[in-house]
Amino acid sequence: MITLAAAGPILLCVILMTVFSWPAKRAMPLSWLFAAILAGTVWKMDLLKITSETLLGFLSASEILMIIFGAILLMNVLRQSGAMAAINRMFSHITTDARLQCVLVGFVFAGFIEGTAGFGTPAALAAPILIGLGFPPLAAATVCLIYNSWPVEPGPVGVPLLTASATVRDAVISRGGDPDQFTRVLTKWVVIPHCIGGTIIVFIGVMVLCKVFGKRHRFQDALEVLPFCLFTGVVVSTIYLVMGIFAGPDLTSMIAFIGALPVLVFAVRKGWFVPKRVWTFEGYEEWGEESWGAGGVKNAVTDTGLSPLKAWMPYVVIGILLVLTRVDAFGIKAVLNRDPLILHVHRILGIEGVNWDFKVLYNPGIFPFLPIAILTVFFHGMHPGDGAKALKQTGKQIFGAAVALLFGVAMVNLYRYTGTGANDSMLYTLSGAMAALFSGAYFLAAPLIGVLGAFMSGSNTVSNTLFSSIQFETASILGISQVLIVALQAMGGAIGNMICVHNIVAVCATTGTNGNEGRLIRTNIIPCLIYAMTVAILVGIFLMAGVNPMPELLR
Repeated sequence: MITLAAAGPILLCVILMTVFSWPAKRAMPLSWLFAAILAGTVWKMDLLKITSETLLGFLSASEILMIIFGAILLMNVLRQSGAMAAINRMFSHITTDARLQCVLVGFVFAGFIEGTAGFGTPAALAAPILIGLGFPPLAAATVCLIYNSWPVEPGPVGVPLLTASATVRDAVISRGGDPDQFTRVLTKWVVIPHCIGGTIIVFIGVMVLCKVFGKRHRFQDALEVLPFCLFTGVVVSTIYLVMGIFAGPDLTSMIAFIGALPVLVFAVRKGWFVPKRVWTFEGYEEWGEESWGAGGVKNAVTDTGLSPLKAWMPYVVIGILLVLTRVDAFGIKAVLNRDPLILHVHRILGIEGVNWDFKVLYNPGIFPFLPIAILTVFFHGMHPGDGAKALKQTGKQIFGAAVALLFGVAMVNLYRYTGTGANDSMLYTLSGAMAALFSGAYFLAAPLIGVLGAFMSGSNTVSNTLFSSIQFETASILGISQVLIVALQAMGGAIGNMICVHNIVAVCATTGTNGNEGRLIRTNIIPCLIYAMTVAILVGIFLMAGVNPMPELLR
Protein backbone atom coordinates (compact mmCIF):
# COMPACT_ATOMS: atom_id res chain seq x y z
CA MET A 1 0.00 0.00 0.00
CA ILE A 2 2.84 2.41 0.86
CA THR A 3 4.42 1.73 -2.56
CA LEU A 4 1.13 2.48 -4.31
CA ALA A 5 0.87 5.74 -2.38
CA ALA A 6 4.43 6.71 -3.40
CA ALA A 7 3.62 5.97 -7.06
CA GLY A 8 0.32 7.84 -6.89
CA PRO A 9 1.40 11.37 -7.99
CA ILE A 10 3.44 10.02 -10.94
CA LEU A 11 0.64 7.65 -11.98
CA LEU A 12 -1.80 10.55 -11.79
CA CYS A 13 0.49 12.61 -14.01
CA VAL A 14 0.77 9.77 -16.55
CA ILE A 15 -2.98 9.15 -16.63
CA LEU A 16 -3.89 12.82 -16.98
CA MET A 17 -1.44 13.31 -19.86
CA THR A 18 -1.95 10.06 -21.78
CA VAL A 19 -5.57 9.05 -21.12
CA PHE A 20 -7.17 12.48 -20.77
CA SER A 21 -4.66 14.36 -23.00
CA TRP A 22 -3.99 17.04 -20.41
CA PRO A 23 -0.97 19.25 -21.13
CA ALA A 24 1.91 19.12 -18.65
CA LYS A 25 1.10 22.65 -17.45
CA ARG A 26 -2.23 21.36 -16.10
CA ALA A 27 -1.25 17.87 -15.01
CA MET A 28 1.93 18.76 -13.12
CA PRO A 29 0.44 21.20 -10.57
CA LEU A 30 -2.29 18.68 -9.68
CA SER A 31 0.31 15.91 -9.34
CA TRP A 32 2.39 18.18 -7.08
CA LEU A 33 -0.69 18.87 -4.94
CA PHE A 34 -1.33 15.12 -4.60
CA ALA A 35 2.33 14.60 -3.63
CA ALA A 36 2.09 17.41 -1.05
CA ILE A 37 -1.04 15.86 0.52
CA LEU A 38 0.64 12.44 0.70
CA ALA A 39 3.82 13.98 2.12
CA GLY A 40 1.82 15.62 4.89
CA THR A 41 -0.56 12.77 5.73
CA VAL A 42 1.27 9.51 5.02
CA TRP A 43 4.89 10.63 5.47
CA LYS A 44 4.10 13.17 8.26
CA MET A 45 6.03 16.05 6.63
CA ASP A 46 5.06 19.34 8.30
CA LEU A 47 3.47 22.14 6.27
CA LEU A 48 6.41 24.55 6.67
CA LYS A 49 8.84 21.93 5.31
CA ILE A 50 6.51 21.14 2.39
CA THR A 51 6.29 24.86 1.55
CA SER A 52 10.05 25.47 1.83
CA GLU A 53 10.94 22.50 -0.39
CA THR A 54 8.33 23.63 -2.92
CA LEU A 55 9.82 27.13 -3.00
CA LEU A 56 13.31 25.66 -3.41
CA GLY A 57 11.98 23.64 -6.34
CA PHE A 58 10.56 26.79 -7.91
CA LEU A 59 13.90 28.59 -7.54
CA SER A 60 15.84 25.66 -9.01
CA ALA A 61 13.43 25.44 -11.95
CA SER A 62 13.83 29.17 -12.62
CA GLU A 63 17.47 28.60 -13.59
CA ILE A 64 16.37 26.24 -16.37
CA LEU A 65 13.58 28.59 -17.44
CA MET A 66 16.02 31.46 -17.89
CA ILE A 67 18.04 29.35 -20.31
CA ILE A 68 14.90 28.32 -22.21
CA PHE A 69 13.73 31.94 -22.39
CA GLY A 70 17.03 33.27 -23.74
CA ALA A 71 17.42 30.52 -26.34
CA ILE A 72 13.88 30.75 -27.69
CA LEU A 73 13.92 34.55 -27.66
CA LEU A 74 16.96 34.54 -29.95
CA MET A 75 15.27 32.00 -32.23
CA ASN A 76 12.16 34.17 -32.51
CA VAL A 77 14.24 37.29 -33.18
CA LEU A 78 15.97 35.42 -36.03
CA ARG A 79 12.62 34.35 -37.45
CA GLN A 80 11.38 37.94 -37.40
CA SER A 81 14.59 39.41 -38.82
CA GLY A 82 14.66 37.07 -41.83
CA ALA A 83 17.76 35.18 -40.67
CA MET A 84 16.01 31.80 -40.68
CA ALA A 85 14.68 32.44 -44.20
CA ALA A 86 18.24 33.21 -45.34
CA ILE A 87 19.40 29.90 -43.88
CA ASN A 88 16.49 28.19 -45.67
CA ARG A 89 17.63 29.58 -49.04
CA MET A 90 21.12 28.20 -48.52
CA PHE A 91 19.87 24.59 -48.45
CA SER A 92 17.98 24.80 -51.74
CA HIS A 93 21.25 24.97 -53.75
CA ILE A 94 23.11 21.98 -52.26
CA THR A 95 21.43 18.84 -53.68
CA THR A 96 18.20 17.72 -55.31
CA ASP A 97 18.27 14.18 -53.84
CA ALA A 98 15.51 14.06 -51.22
CA ARG A 99 17.34 11.42 -49.17
CA LEU A 100 20.38 13.66 -48.78
CA GLN A 101 18.19 16.69 -48.10
CA CYS A 102 16.48 14.64 -45.39
CA VAL A 103 19.82 14.05 -43.63
CA LEU A 104 21.27 17.54 -44.12
CA VAL A 105 18.15 19.50 -43.14
CA GLY A 106 16.03 17.12 -41.06
CA PHE A 107 18.95 15.74 -39.07
CA VAL A 108 22.05 17.97 -39.13
CA PHE A 109 20.51 21.44 -39.38
CA ALA A 110 17.67 20.51 -37.02
CA GLY A 111 20.26 19.03 -34.67
CA PHE A 112 22.03 22.39 -34.53
CA ILE A 113 18.71 24.13 -33.79
CA GLU A 114 18.09 21.60 -31.01
CA GLY A 115 21.52 22.37 -29.60
CA THR A 116 20.82 26.10 -29.49
CA ALA A 117 17.11 26.40 -28.74
CA GLY A 118 15.35 23.05 -28.50
CA PHE A 119 11.90 22.86 -26.90
CA GLY A 120 9.95 22.20 -30.09
CA THR A 121 11.81 24.58 -32.42
CA PRO A 122 13.81 22.05 -34.55
CA ALA A 123 10.85 20.38 -36.26
CA ALA A 124 8.99 23.70 -36.54
CA LEU A 125 11.91 25.17 -38.52
CA ALA A 126 13.31 22.16 -40.39
CA ALA A 127 10.02 20.65 -41.59
CA PRO A 128 8.96 23.79 -43.54
CA ILE A 129 12.39 23.84 -45.21
CA LEU A 130 11.92 20.24 -46.35
CA ILE A 131 8.43 21.02 -47.62
CA GLY A 132 9.88 23.97 -49.53
CA LEU A 133 12.36 21.52 -51.10
CA GLY A 134 9.50 19.35 -52.37
CA PHE A 135 8.77 16.93 -49.52
CA PRO A 136 5.19 15.85 -48.79
CA PRO A 137 4.29 17.62 -45.52
CA LEU A 138 3.65 14.37 -43.64
CA ALA A 139 7.02 12.96 -44.75
CA ALA A 140 8.77 16.10 -43.53
CA ALA A 141 6.97 15.88 -40.18
CA THR A 142 7.84 12.20 -39.74
CA VAL A 143 11.58 12.38 -40.39
CA CYS A 144 12.02 15.59 -38.39
CA LEU A 145 10.44 13.86 -35.38
CA ILE A 146 12.61 10.73 -35.80
CA TYR A 147 15.74 12.86 -35.98
CA ASN A 148 14.71 14.99 -32.99
CA SER A 149 16.29 12.41 -30.68
CA TRP A 150 20.09 12.19 -30.80
CA PRO A 151 20.77 15.97 -30.46
CA VAL A 152 18.27 16.29 -27.58
CA GLU A 153 21.03 15.05 -25.23
CA PRO A 154 22.91 16.98 -23.96
CA GLY A 155 20.52 19.28 -25.85
CA PRO A 156 20.01 23.05 -25.86
CA VAL A 157 22.96 24.52 -23.96
CA GLY A 158 23.08 21.20 -22.08
CA VAL A 159 19.81 21.89 -20.24
CA PRO A 160 18.30 18.34 -20.27
CA LEU A 161 21.51 16.73 -19.03
CA LEU A 162 22.24 19.50 -16.53
CA THR A 163 18.70 19.08 -15.21
CA ALA A 164 19.27 15.35 -14.68
CA SER A 165 22.51 16.11 -12.86
CA ALA A 166 20.96 18.90 -10.76
CA THR A 167 18.05 16.66 -9.76
CA VAL A 168 20.39 14.06 -8.22
CA ARG A 169 22.91 16.59 -6.87
CA ASP A 170 21.96 16.18 -3.22
CA ALA A 171 21.98 12.40 -3.54
CA VAL A 172 25.49 12.53 -4.98
CA ILE A 173 26.69 14.79 -2.17
CA SER A 174 25.05 12.61 0.51
CA ARG A 175 27.03 9.63 -0.79
CA GLY A 176 30.31 11.54 -0.67
CA GLY A 177 30.50 12.30 -4.39
CA ASP A 178 31.41 15.49 -6.21
CA PRO A 179 28.36 16.78 -8.15
CA ASP A 180 30.52 18.59 -10.71
CA GLN A 181 32.43 15.39 -11.38
CA PHE A 182 29.12 13.55 -11.67
CA THR A 183 28.02 16.00 -14.38
CA ARG A 184 31.26 15.50 -16.33
CA VAL A 185 31.13 11.72 -16.07
CA LEU A 186 27.40 11.61 -16.86
CA THR A 187 28.02 13.65 -20.02
CA LYS A 188 30.71 11.18 -21.13
CA TRP A 189 28.47 8.16 -20.58
CA VAL A 190 25.57 9.77 -22.40
CA VAL A 191 27.55 10.71 -25.50
CA ILE A 192 29.34 7.35 -25.95
CA PRO A 193 26.29 5.05 -26.40
CA HIS A 194 24.12 7.87 -27.77
CA CYS A 195 26.36 8.50 -30.79
CA ILE A 196 26.30 4.79 -31.69
CA GLY A 197 22.51 4.59 -31.49
CA GLY A 198 22.25 7.98 -33.20
CA THR A 199 24.34 6.85 -36.17
CA ILE A 200 21.93 3.95 -36.63
CA ILE A 201 18.92 6.29 -36.42
CA VAL A 202 20.30 8.47 -39.22
CA PHE A 203 19.89 5.55 -41.62
CA ILE A 204 16.59 4.41 -40.08
CA GLY A 205 15.13 7.86 -40.78
CA VAL A 206 15.97 7.48 -44.48
CA MET A 207 14.57 3.94 -44.45
CA VAL A 208 11.25 5.21 -43.10
CA LEU A 209 11.26 8.00 -45.68
CA CYS A 210 11.74 5.57 -48.59
CA LYS A 211 9.52 2.75 -47.34
CA VAL A 212 6.56 4.78 -46.08
CA PHE A 213 6.66 7.80 -48.39
CA GLY A 214 8.61 6.72 -51.48
CA LYS A 215 6.80 6.16 -54.74
CA ARG A 216 7.82 2.48 -54.79
CA HIS A 217 7.74 1.99 -51.00
CA ARG A 218 11.07 0.12 -51.01
CA PHE A 219 13.77 -0.18 -48.35
CA GLN A 220 16.25 -0.72 -51.19
CA ASP A 221 16.07 2.96 -52.11
CA ALA A 222 17.54 3.78 -48.71
CA LEU A 223 20.50 1.39 -49.15
CA GLU A 224 21.97 3.70 -51.78
CA VAL A 225 22.58 6.39 -49.16
CA LEU A 226 23.83 4.04 -46.42
CA PRO A 227 27.46 5.16 -47.02
CA PHE A 228 26.48 8.83 -46.67
CA CYS A 229 24.43 8.09 -43.52
CA LEU A 230 27.40 6.28 -41.95
CA PHE A 231 29.73 9.10 -42.98
CA THR A 232 27.31 11.58 -41.40
CA GLY A 233 27.26 9.56 -38.20
CA VAL A 234 31.05 9.40 -38.06
CA VAL A 235 31.51 13.14 -38.67
CA VAL A 236 28.90 14.17 -36.09
CA SER A 237 30.08 11.53 -33.59
CA THR A 238 33.69 12.63 -33.78
CA ILE A 239 32.87 16.21 -32.78
CA TYR A 240 30.14 15.08 -30.38
CA LEU A 241 32.46 12.75 -28.47
CA VAL A 242 35.29 15.26 -28.25
CA MET A 243 32.96 18.00 -27.01
CA GLY A 244 31.07 15.78 -24.60
CA ILE A 245 34.15 14.21 -23.03
CA PHE A 246 36.42 17.26 -22.88
CA ALA A 247 34.16 20.34 -22.90
CA GLY A 248 31.07 19.24 -20.98
CA PRO A 249 27.37 19.35 -21.90
CA ASP A 250 26.80 23.05 -22.63
CA LEU A 251 28.19 23.14 -26.17
CA THR A 252 28.14 19.51 -27.26
CA SER A 253 24.96 19.32 -29.35
CA MET A 254 25.34 22.80 -30.85
CA ILE A 255 29.00 22.45 -31.88
CA ALA A 256 28.72 18.83 -33.04
CA PHE A 257 25.98 19.54 -35.54
CA ILE A 258 27.03 22.98 -36.76
CA GLY A 259 30.61 21.70 -37.04
CA ALA A 260 29.47 18.72 -39.10
CA LEU A 261 27.26 20.76 -41.46
CA PRO A 262 29.98 22.40 -43.65
CA VAL A 263 31.89 19.09 -43.83
CA LEU A 264 28.82 17.24 -45.07
CA VAL A 265 27.81 20.01 -47.48
CA PHE A 266 31.34 19.93 -48.91
CA ALA A 267 31.13 16.12 -49.25
CA VAL A 268 27.83 16.34 -51.13
CA ARG A 269 29.17 18.97 -53.52
CA LYS A 270 32.27 16.85 -54.15
CA GLY A 271 30.12 13.75 -54.71
CA TRP A 272 31.61 11.81 -51.78
CA PHE A 273 29.42 8.88 -50.61
CA VAL A 274 26.61 10.29 -52.77
CA PRO A 275 24.46 7.86 -54.84
CA LYS A 276 24.58 8.27 -58.61
CA ARG A 277 20.81 8.04 -58.93
CA VAL A 278 18.80 11.07 -57.77
CA TRP A 279 15.73 10.19 -55.71
CA THR A 280 12.98 12.81 -55.34
CA PHE A 281 9.31 13.33 -54.49
CA GLU A 282 8.62 15.02 -57.81
CA GLY A 283 4.96 14.59 -58.73
CA TYR A 284 3.97 13.09 -55.36
CA GLU A 285 0.66 14.98 -55.62
CA GLU A 286 -0.34 12.46 -58.29
CA TRP A 287 0.55 9.36 -56.24
CA GLY A 288 -2.90 9.12 -54.66
CA GLU A 289 -1.75 9.82 -51.09
CA GLU A 290 -3.96 12.76 -50.21
CA SER A 291 -3.17 12.73 -46.47
CA TRP A 292 0.55 13.33 -47.15
CA GLY A 293 0.04 16.88 -48.31
CA ALA A 294 -3.01 18.07 -46.43
CA GLY A 295 -3.15 21.68 -45.41
CA GLY A 296 0.22 23.09 -46.46
CA VAL A 297 2.82 24.84 -44.32
CA LYS A 298 1.97 27.16 -41.48
CA ASN A 299 4.11 29.53 -39.43
CA ALA A 300 6.42 30.35 -42.33
CA VAL A 301 9.46 32.45 -41.48
CA THR A 302 9.82 36.05 -42.63
CA ASP A 303 12.16 36.58 -45.61
CA THR A 304 13.80 40.02 -45.63
CA GLY A 305 16.62 39.22 -48.05
CA LEU A 306 19.23 38.98 -45.28
CA SER A 307 22.60 37.50 -46.29
CA PRO A 308 23.51 34.02 -44.93
CA LEU A 309 26.66 35.41 -43.26
CA LYS A 310 24.67 37.99 -41.36
CA ALA A 311 22.04 35.39 -40.54
CA TRP A 312 24.56 33.00 -38.96
CA MET A 313 26.54 35.67 -37.08
CA PRO A 314 24.50 35.67 -33.80
CA TYR A 315 25.11 31.95 -33.42
CA VAL A 316 28.80 32.35 -34.24
CA VAL A 317 29.15 34.98 -31.52
CA ILE A 318 27.21 32.86 -29.01
CA GLY A 319 29.41 29.86 -29.78
CA ILE A 320 32.56 31.92 -29.16
CA LEU A 321 31.22 33.38 -25.92
CA LEU A 322 30.13 29.98 -24.62
CA VAL A 323 33.56 28.54 -25.34
CA LEU A 324 35.27 31.47 -23.58
CA THR A 325 33.05 31.13 -20.50
CA ARG A 326 32.96 27.30 -20.27
CA VAL A 327 36.59 26.30 -20.89
CA ASP A 328 38.73 26.59 -17.76
CA ALA A 329 41.88 27.65 -19.63
CA PHE A 330 40.50 31.13 -20.40
CA GLY A 331 39.94 31.98 -16.73
CA ILE A 332 36.52 33.58 -17.28
CA LYS A 333 34.65 30.55 -15.92
CA ALA A 334 36.32 30.93 -12.52
CA VAL A 335 35.33 34.60 -12.33
CA LEU A 336 31.68 33.88 -13.17
CA ASN A 337 31.52 31.15 -10.52
CA ARG A 338 32.59 33.18 -7.50
CA ASP A 339 31.06 35.83 -5.27
CA PRO A 340 29.72 38.51 -5.70
CA LEU A 341 28.27 37.04 -8.92
CA ILE A 342 26.40 34.33 -7.00
CA LEU A 343 22.96 34.97 -5.51
CA HIS A 344 22.54 33.17 -2.18
CA VAL A 345 19.13 32.33 -0.70
CA HIS A 346 19.74 30.28 2.44
CA ARG A 347 17.44 28.81 5.10
CA ILE A 348 14.25 29.29 3.08
CA LEU A 349 11.37 29.95 5.51
CA GLY A 350 13.89 29.42 8.32
CA ILE A 351 14.45 25.72 7.51
CA GLU A 352 18.08 24.69 7.98
CA GLY A 353 19.69 23.15 4.89
CA VAL A 354 17.09 24.43 2.39
CA ASN A 355 19.41 26.65 0.35
CA TRP A 356 19.65 28.00 -3.20
CA ASP A 357 22.78 29.40 -4.84
CA PHE A 358 22.38 30.96 -8.29
CA LYS A 359 25.41 31.75 -10.47
CA VAL A 360 23.79 34.67 -12.25
CA LEU A 361 26.16 35.38 -15.16
CA TYR A 362 27.05 31.71 -15.60
CA ASN A 363 23.48 31.02 -16.67
CA PRO A 364 23.61 30.99 -20.51
CA GLY A 365 20.07 32.35 -20.75
CA ILE A 366 21.20 35.55 -19.03
CA PHE A 367 24.60 35.56 -20.73
CA PRO A 368 25.10 35.30 -23.67
CA PHE A 369 21.64 34.53 -25.13
CA LEU A 370 19.69 37.51 -23.78
CA PRO A 371 22.17 40.29 -24.73
CA ILE A 372 22.86 38.71 -28.14
CA ALA A 373 19.12 38.52 -28.84
CA ILE A 374 18.79 42.24 -28.01
CA LEU A 375 21.83 43.21 -30.08
CA THR A 376 20.55 41.14 -33.04
CA VAL A 377 17.48 43.38 -33.24
CA PHE A 378 19.81 46.29 -34.08
CA PHE A 379 22.41 44.26 -36.02
CA HIS A 380 19.75 42.94 -38.40
CA GLY A 381 18.09 46.35 -38.73
CA MET A 382 14.79 45.19 -37.27
CA HIS A 383 11.91 47.47 -36.42
CA PRO A 384 11.49 47.67 -32.60
CA GLY A 385 7.96 46.38 -33.04
CA ASP A 386 9.30 43.14 -34.52
CA GLY A 387 11.58 42.73 -31.51
CA ALA A 388 8.61 43.24 -29.22
CA LYS A 389 6.65 40.69 -31.23
CA ALA A 390 9.46 38.14 -30.75
CA LEU A 391 9.45 38.85 -27.01
CA LYS A 392 5.69 38.41 -26.75
CA GLN A 393 5.79 35.18 -28.77
CA THR A 394 8.55 33.81 -26.52
CA GLY A 395 6.52 34.54 -23.40
CA LYS A 396 3.59 32.57 -24.81
CA GLN A 397 5.82 29.67 -25.85
CA ILE A 398 7.51 29.17 -22.50
CA PHE A 399 4.45 29.64 -20.29
CA GLY A 400 3.47 25.96 -20.46
CA ALA A 401 7.05 24.82 -19.93
CA ALA A 402 7.38 27.20 -16.97
CA VAL A 403 4.37 25.84 -15.12
CA ALA A 404 5.37 22.22 -15.81
CA LEU A 405 8.97 22.72 -14.70
CA LEU A 406 8.14 24.76 -11.58
CA PHE A 407 5.78 22.15 -10.21
CA GLY A 408 7.79 19.20 -11.60
CA VAL A 409 10.96 20.17 -9.74
CA ALA A 410 8.92 21.03 -6.63
CA MET A 411 7.32 17.57 -6.72
CA VAL A 412 10.74 15.89 -7.02
CA ASN A 413 11.87 17.81 -3.91
CA LEU A 414 8.89 16.47 -1.98
CA TYR A 415 9.64 12.94 -3.16
CA ARG A 416 13.21 13.20 -1.97
CA TYR A 417 12.77 14.91 1.38
CA THR A 418 9.68 13.23 2.84
CA GLY A 419 10.17 11.07 5.92
CA THR A 420 12.70 11.35 8.71
CA GLY A 421 15.61 9.85 6.77
CA ALA A 422 16.82 9.08 3.26
CA ASN A 423 15.67 5.45 3.48
CA ASP A 424 11.99 6.15 4.20
CA SER A 425 11.26 8.91 1.67
CA MET A 426 8.64 8.60 -1.06
CA LEU A 427 11.50 8.43 -3.55
CA TYR A 428 13.27 5.57 -1.78
CA THR A 429 10.00 3.64 -1.39
CA LEU A 430 9.23 3.87 -5.11
CA SER A 431 12.82 3.09 -6.12
CA GLY A 432 12.88 0.00 -3.93
CA ALA A 433 9.73 -1.30 -5.60
CA MET A 434 11.18 -0.74 -9.08
CA ALA A 435 14.44 -2.46 -8.07
CA ALA A 436 12.51 -5.51 -6.87
CA LEU A 437 10.35 -5.58 -10.00
CA PHE A 438 13.12 -5.38 -12.64
CA SER A 439 16.16 -6.59 -10.67
CA GLY A 440 18.99 -7.68 -13.01
CA ALA A 441 17.18 -6.50 -16.16
CA TYR A 442 16.77 -2.94 -14.97
CA PHE A 443 19.09 -1.57 -17.67
CA LEU A 444 16.43 -2.55 -20.22
CA ALA A 445 13.69 -0.70 -18.34
CA ALA A 446 15.67 2.47 -17.56
CA PRO A 447 15.58 4.07 -21.05
CA LEU A 448 11.91 3.13 -21.48
CA ILE A 449 11.11 5.06 -18.29
CA GLY A 450 12.85 8.05 -19.89
CA VAL A 451 10.82 7.53 -23.07
CA LEU A 452 7.62 7.43 -21.02
CA GLY A 453 8.54 10.68 -19.28
CA ALA A 454 9.13 12.46 -22.57
CA PHE A 455 6.01 10.92 -24.15
CA MET A 456 3.74 12.16 -21.41
CA SER A 457 5.38 15.57 -20.83
CA GLY A 458 6.71 16.51 -24.28
CA SER A 459 10.14 17.28 -22.86
CA ASN A 460 13.39 15.45 -22.14
CA THR A 461 14.03 18.10 -19.46
CA VAL A 462 10.75 17.34 -17.68
CA SER A 463 11.35 13.59 -18.05
CA ASN A 464 14.74 13.99 -16.39
CA THR A 465 13.17 16.15 -13.70
CA LEU A 466 10.57 13.49 -12.89
CA PHE A 467 12.62 10.32 -13.08
CA SER A 468 16.37 10.98 -12.64
CA SER A 469 16.18 10.74 -8.85
CA ILE A 470 14.14 7.54 -9.02
CA GLN A 471 16.61 6.02 -11.50
CA PHE A 472 19.56 7.05 -9.27
CA GLU A 473 18.06 5.53 -6.13
CA THR A 474 16.99 2.36 -7.92
CA ALA A 475 20.54 1.87 -9.19
CA SER A 476 21.82 2.44 -5.64
CA ILE A 477 19.50 -0.24 -4.26
CA LEU A 478 20.52 -2.69 -7.00
CA GLY A 479 24.20 -1.94 -6.45
CA ILE A 480 24.86 -0.91 -10.05
CA SER A 481 26.37 2.27 -11.51
CA GLN A 482 24.12 5.26 -10.85
CA VAL A 483 25.93 7.18 -13.59
CA LEU A 484 25.09 4.62 -16.27
CA ILE A 485 21.46 4.27 -15.20
CA VAL A 486 20.89 8.05 -15.08
CA ALA A 487 22.59 8.19 -18.52
CA LEU A 488 19.99 5.68 -19.80
CA GLN A 489 17.24 7.88 -18.33
CA ALA A 490 18.64 10.92 -20.13
CA MET A 491 19.02 9.08 -23.44
CA GLY A 492 15.54 7.57 -23.13
CA GLY A 493 14.06 11.02 -22.54
CA ALA A 494 15.79 12.25 -25.70
CA ILE A 495 14.60 9.26 -27.75
CA GLY A 496 11.03 9.73 -26.51
CA ASN A 497 10.86 13.10 -28.27
CA MET A 498 10.13 11.33 -31.56
CA ILE A 499 6.77 10.01 -30.27
CA CYS A 500 5.76 12.52 -27.60
CA VAL A 501 2.28 13.93 -28.11
CA HIS A 502 3.40 17.53 -27.57
CA ASN A 503 5.96 17.41 -30.39
CA ILE A 504 3.64 15.54 -32.72
CA VAL A 505 0.80 18.02 -32.25
CA ALA A 506 3.21 20.92 -32.78
CA VAL A 507 4.77 19.54 -35.97
CA CYS A 508 1.35 18.62 -37.40
CA ALA A 509 0.19 22.20 -36.81
CA THR A 510 3.41 23.54 -38.39
CA THR A 511 3.16 21.34 -41.49
CA GLY A 512 -0.61 21.46 -41.87
CA THR A 513 -1.05 17.70 -41.38
CA ASN A 514 -3.53 17.82 -38.50
CA GLY A 515 -5.41 14.56 -38.05
CA ASN A 516 -2.33 12.41 -38.67
CA GLU A 517 -1.11 12.39 -35.05
CA GLY A 518 -1.96 8.72 -34.49
CA ARG A 519 -0.30 7.75 -37.75
CA LEU A 520 2.89 9.54 -36.76
CA ILE A 521 3.04 7.73 -33.42
CA ARG A 522 2.50 4.35 -35.11
CA THR A 523 5.21 5.09 -37.68
CA ASN A 524 7.77 6.39 -35.19
CA ILE A 525 7.27 3.89 -32.35
CA ILE A 526 9.44 1.27 -34.05
CA PRO A 527 12.47 3.58 -34.59
CA CYS A 528 11.96 4.77 -31.01
CA LEU A 529 12.10 1.24 -29.56
CA ILE A 530 15.06 0.26 -31.76
CA TYR A 531 17.01 3.28 -30.56
CA ALA A 532 16.08 2.73 -26.89
CA MET A 533 17.04 -0.95 -26.96
CA THR A 534 20.31 -0.16 -28.77
CA VAL A 535 21.54 2.15 -26.01
CA ALA A 536 20.16 -0.19 -23.33
CA ILE A 537 22.11 -3.16 -24.69
CA LEU A 538 25.29 -1.09 -25.07
CA VAL A 539 25.07 0.15 -21.48
CA GLY A 540 24.09 -3.35 -20.33
CA ILE A 541 27.34 -4.68 -21.80
CA PHE A 542 29.30 -2.07 -19.84
CA LEU A 543 27.40 -2.95 -16.65
CA MET A 544 28.03 -6.67 -17.07
CA ALA A 545 31.71 -5.89 -17.65
CA GLY A 546 31.76 -4.22 -14.22
CA VAL A 547 32.09 -0.63 -15.45
CA ASN A 548 31.27 1.95 -12.77
CA PRO A 549 32.62 5.46 -13.47
CA MET A 550 31.99 6.62 -9.86
CA PRO A 551 32.29 3.56 -7.58
CA GLU A 552 32.44 5.77 -4.48
CA LEU A 553 28.68 6.41 -4.83
CA LEU A 554 27.94 2.77 -3.93
CA ARG A 555 29.92 2.72 -0.69
